[in-house]
Amino acid sequence: MTQRRVSRPISDTELIYNPDTYVRSVPHDALTRLRRSTPVVWVEERPVDDWPAGPGFWAVLRHADVRHVLRDPRLFSSHLGATQIRDAEDLDYVRRMMLNMDPPEHSRLRRLLTKAFTPRAVARLAAGIERRARALVDAVAEKGEADFAKEIAADLPLLTLADVFGIPESDRWLLFDWSNRVIGYQDAEYSISSAFDPSQATDMARRAIALRPSGPVNPRSRAGMPDLYAYAHELGEYKRRRPGDDVMTALMHHVDDEDGTVAVEEFENLFWLFAVAGNETVRNGLPGGMFALLKNPAELARLRADRSLLDTAIEEMLRWWTPVMNFRRTATADTVVGNVPVRKGEKVVVWFSSANRDEEVFDRPSRFDVARAGGDHLTFGHGPHFCLGAHLARLQMRAMFTAVLDRLHDIEPAGEPMRLRSNFQNGIKRLPIRWKPQGSPAGDD
Repeated sequence: MTQRRVSRPISDTELIYNPDTYVRSVPHDALTRLRRSTPVVWVEERPVDDWPAGPGFWAVLRHADVRHVLRDPRLFSSHLGATQIRDAEDLDYVRRMMLNMDPPEHSRLRRLLTKAFTPRAVARLAAGIERRARALVDAVAEKGEADFAKEIAADLPLLTLADVFGIPESDRWLLFDWSNRVIGYQDAEYSISSAFDPSQATDMARRAIALRPSGPVNPRSRAGMPDLYAYAHELGEYKRRRPGDDVMTALMHHVDDEDGTVAVEEFENLFWLFAVAGNETVRNGLPGGMFALLKNPAELARLRADRSLLDTAIEEMLRWWTPVMNFRRTATADTVVGNVPVRKGEKVVVWFSSANRDEEVFDRPSRFDVARAGGDHLTFGHGPHFCLGAHLARLQMRAMFTAVLDRLHDIEPAGEPMRLRSNFQNGIKRLPIRWKPQGSPAGDD
């Protein structure tokens, strides 16, 4: 007699942890069930790909509890175990990044970086962002069809970061390469999908790319990204010798009685942070916003009819899509989160994609509403680690969707989107769209 094999039901905690889940969609139904029943819930860390099993962690799902964790770095540390769910193989290395620091070290670097974003520098960046966004849309407007994720959205954050660092545009695809390798550690296709052409790059870039590892290495270790660090080191030294009119020059030349100066080694780690985190949030937020409009054509028509809604629409895109889904902290002492005891040393992972759909904060949270009031989303975090690039991200999204609404009419899907395999970044690898070219009569979306 043949024995029938019965598959084991997958629990909600397994669903939210497994990166394969996110190839289909963010598991909002599972997050909602957990948020309502066990808003601080223990999640087992099962083996994933080459990653071994881990000790497990507390997932924090309610808006209020997420804010509570993020605003208290003395009790919930970014430094002890860094900010990724998985324990770092090279913890000493990742602790040197501002993202993985606690006050006062974090406060010092953040103040120096804030001072580097002078009004003049920000104004120059804003003008460049608007010009570049329009050029990217103009370049495809007469085609009538494109991959929004790759052909339109991907280049804007790369060009913006090139302006922030004062690096040549020819080297910008190095940023794409590095970002793909780090973010794509759970998605083999994404990790090798860059298109850097060294023949068009600077000598500095060619020297760096020659150091790229040929075999499989962990991109979340310093040894796994020698090309990035070589480029950052040479760029930092260059900024010291030959200052330009960019944010990173201002950072490298700033001298402060309270905070001192930025060492080249600190610049290298800031470069990593901007090149990866500064790229990915916008790179995923732009196609995520377009996906939201495509899924809700009535809201797209509403936005096209009333451009005064654009700022609230962008906040809604950021809430509804939530590009970065979670971040980790480590408890520094025995404590309580949401009435649940948490022991010293345990991992506490705040889940932004759940908090941003908390019914206690947002009315009908699954609905995409371009006029939603309030905008108290946590997409850029909360507390001392609130995203330093939030203003630049909003500028880029506003510029891109202004250009899209101006030039692309009757926008509709041209195929199925392809999502990133990741339980950390809510990404879209491909988003084919079509529209009526400029020469055709424009109708309403």
